[in-house]
Amino acid sequence: MAGGLGQPGVAAVKWSAVSTGARFSLQLVAQIVLARTLGPEVFGIFAIGMVVLTFATFVSSFGFSWSLMQRNQISDEDIRFAWTWQLIVGLATTAIVYLSASFLAQYFREPRAEAVIEWLSLACLLTAAASPAGYLLQRDLNFRVVGLIQVGSYAAGYVAVGLPMALLGWGTASLVAAWLVQAAVMLVASYAVKRHAIRPLFWYSGAQMAIGTGRAVFLTNVVNWLLNNLDRVLIGRILNAHALGLYNVAYNLATMPNTLLLGALQPAFLAAGARLQDDAQRLGRAYLQMIATIFVLAVPVFVCFALMSDDLVHLLYGPEWREAGWVLGILFLSIPAYVIWGLSTPVLWNTGRRNHEFALQLPLVALGGAAFYAFAAQGIRTAAVIAALLLVSRSLVIGIAAFRALNLRPTSLLPHVLRGLFLGAVCAVGVMAGQRLTAGLDVPLVSLLASGLTAVAIAGSLVALRPQLLGEQTADMVLRFAPSLSSWLEKTRSAPLPEAPGDPHARGELHV
Repeated sequence: MAGGLGQPGVAAVKWSAVSTGARFSLQLVAQIVLARTLGPEVFGIFAIGMVVLTFATFVSSFGFSWSLMQRNQISDEDIRFAWTWQLIVGLATTAIVYLSASFLAQYFREPRAEAVIEWLSLACLLTAAASPAGYLLQRDLNFRVVGLIQVGSYAAGYVAVGLPMALLGWGTASLVAAWLVQAAVMLVASYAVKRHAIRPLFWYSGAQMAIGTGRAVFLTNVVNWLLNNLDRVLIGRILNAHALGLYNVAYNLATMPNTLLLGALQPAFLAAGARLQDDAQRLGRAYLQMIATIFVLAVPVFVCFALMSDDLVHLLYGPEWREAGWVLGILFLSIPAYVIWGLSTPVLWNTGRRNHEFALQLPLVALGGAAFYAFAAQGIRTAAVIAALLLVSRSLVIGIAAFRALNLRPTSLLPHVLRGLFLGAVCAVGVMAGQRLTAGLDVPLVSLLASGLTAVAIAGSLVALRPQLLGEQTADMVLRFAPSLSSWLEKTRSAPLPEAPGDPHARGELHV
């Protein structure tokens, strides 16, 4: 197959999408029940623990296991070295986080967070130990098994343990227990499926390369953690647990679709891209097509979500959480940028630019930190605007670097951007029309149904009549996952849009 990802990559994306969709559904249901049961304050206390845990997890993983997926060929020595040092760093990180729990709780001015941080420190070791098997499965493009493990571990943690404990009145402990059980099941299941050598190995001939990759991954993860968590760190410090709970639930809900998209596309693209390191043209075709598809299909969807955010929060979480609706809307608008950023980072890694992601985003850490520190006291709405602008900035910086790495011209995306904006405007008209029709009822479910169906009807009818609006790149991507639409989508080639002079990408020469 001449396309960018090839059939194994397409199959991997399909399995990734199915499993991520199942996990997304489970997560949404579990989070709704937990949020309604526990309330914003409990979620805020747990969010403090999660801010600490995500950073500690980045430290404990360091990147040793990541290097297994980046190598063209691996040996038992590579695996043993990665496993040994993942375990050592995981143990050290667990101890440091546990001993620092009191200080961290004082920083956030929330003494109830101390026990949460202490217990969650165990997750650092569990996650580090599971990393080698997980990355080996991704390297094999075995996303069917990866997906089953992810769904099963989440169900075991949150459905089997977290929800019953919350309903029985265990409060924050129910969320902590759910996370630890999920991490433990992930470790056991990953190793059971992908057994690997576990005999300790502290040094070997390829150690220097693994450490170099690990160092780059570590620095990149630290920068990404700062950019993803500065808002919550400062909201938790400057405001209170209640405000952090509202903000965190809105952020998590907004990024669930992002997790769905990136969870399906990024691992498969990264693993497949590692095999295309010497074929930049083919990698470029796959990348360009993915980004074009995000603009054309994802932008309209998230515009709809943003306009329906108030009704969505009221329906899912109840009136106690209604203040989170505005925050959710702003964050929804930035999610396409987040997805583009997530698909651009593998390009830098697969073209030998492993330090670029860290270096290019470092100035944004300073700008974002200054902005959050200066304005977070104004409330969670202001924090949401800063967070959204930061996501867009990251997407631009990393996306432009990826285009340069692949010798692609950013102007080749302009037709796809315009298509996405046009379809987004059409969807916005549909949503607002549906909301206007049901304005007097004050029933969130009716408003959501009316606005969503109206937007789908208008945009869907327009695309059905003029499939050329999708463009060839997006149409070809859709065909890879829905071949039955071939006769209809063939119309996209009957009336091509004007081409940019001298731009081979605009002429479709590099489409997958």
